[in-house]
Amino acid sequence: MNGVKERRQRALADLIRSGALSSQDELVGRLSELGFAVTQATISRDLEQIGAVKVRRDGQLSYAMPDEPREGTGRLGMLMREFVRSIDTAGNLVVIRTPPGSAHLIGVALDQAQLSEIVGTICGDDTIFIACSSAKVAAELATRFRSESGRLQ
Repeated sequence: MNGVKERRQRALADLIRSGALSSQDELVGRLSELGFAVTQATISRDLEQIGAVKVRRDGQLSYAMPDEPREGTGRLGMLMREFVRSIDTAGNLVVIRTPPGSAHLIGVALDQAQLSEIVGTICGDDTIFIACSSAKVAAELATRFRSESGRLQ
């Protein structure tokens, strides 16, 4: 990655972490204020490359970074506490429900965590399917996630 692109993407991630930004036009404007001449197409590619996602918080859509931990907590645990609505099992699957637009944020964190119990994940808009090697492993993982998310069912 060239130096300008790297600095721009770092600035973009910092902007997303520092406040609720909800549109690519808004990001273009903020980056322009920082001296980066960019187009919406460039922002779109940068957002994908840095892993930014749109999430719904308090009824508003805004960009978020999957690595936005709160002080003293793990990223995955924080995301689970903030976004998980329910955790169920279906055979060897763990099914996690989130608010609309939030499943990808947790899915990215799950993939990055590289948990040995997880064979793979599929994320929709508000649902995550986590494939495990067996129903027993899925049940144990669901119990662990319920504990971490505060969703004791």
